[in-house]
Amino acid sequence: MKAMLMTAAGPADVLQLREVPAPVLPSPHHVLIKLAAAGVNPLDTKLRTKPAYYPDSLPAILGCDGAGIVAETGSAVTRFKMGDAVYFNNGGLGGSSGDEPGCYAEYSTVHEDYCANKPATLSLQDSAALPLVLLTTWEALVERAHLQAGQTLLVHAAAGGVGHVAVQLARHLGARVAATVSDDQKAAFARSLGAEKIIRYREQDFVEQALAWTDGKGADVVFDTVGGDTFQRSLQAARVGGKVVSLLSTPLSLADTQLARLRNLSLCYELMLTPQVMNLHDERVRQRKILELGAQLVDAGELHVLVSHKLPLQQAAEAHRLIELGGVTGKIILTID
Repeated sequence: MKAMLMTAAGPADVLQLREVPAPVLPSPHHVLIKLAAAGVNPLDTKLRTKPAYYPDSLPAILGCDGAGIVAETGSAVTRFKMGDAVYFNNGGLGGSSGDEPGCYAEYSTVHEDYCANKPATLSLQDSAALPLVLLTTWEALVERAHLQAGQTLLVHAAAGGVGHVAVQLARHLGARVAATVSDDQKAAFARSLGAEKIIRYREQDFVEQALAWTDGKGADVVFDTVGGDTFQRSLQAARVGGKVVSLLSTPLSLADTQLARLRNLSLCYELMLTPQVMNLHDERVRQRKILELGAQLVDAGELHVLVSHKLPLQQAAEAHRLIELGGVTGKIILTID
């Protein structure tokens, strides 16, 4: 089969189109997926430059988001049959073919318990854009922050892959949303998704704007998808007793921890990879159930994923460059013939 191999750690050019053996079913509970598309995430670019999980296992196939058709089923599989259209988050962490292959390829294998039927109203290719951002957002807002109807949420980078799903999920939950964006086009996009307050962070101080929006109290929840200074300043944008959820590693200074303590803030972290990295089967089943709920939201018209770039598999390096330049609206996918 054709696959984009990460041949070494380094710049985007280390992604090379190669002919490799198709994966075989590693257990009776696995299915072989003929992939239609792979989602491209910032995670992929980070693992390309620094293969944190399997540093000694190269070359490797990246890409943890995939969608395709079941081409073969193991002898114990009961949840799917050949021809079913599925989507999933699995593999792609830089391991060798035996360590759950990634989705930058024509075929991949997935345990049946980690696959979900794709949304009926979303194309097969576009379905590949959804798993990571849906799982990340659901876990951050529902399971970490326990976001409730009527609460206020500040979402950073609200036009990005995770951000635009966060705005929609928060509105589905009945929360009010403020969104930070970089330009007028992204402002219009965030507003179309249901954001009530638009903050242009290049011209406006998001802390001042968030406080003004909440009558000086601060947001009940701040969702940090940026890290660094944005995370640190978010401590001032959350209300006393509020929550700040971050996707990034956030070294805290003594002043930061003192401020968080003074304001009685709950600091939460979200890494949707944990169940896969730690081999937690039940947690991965829980994540699959989130994908099933997400498919229901898509089919009910409550959730939409914007695919802003569709590139063929052989242009994976270009997809990585686009992400590293920053400012991508929505998601990028690689289409696979």
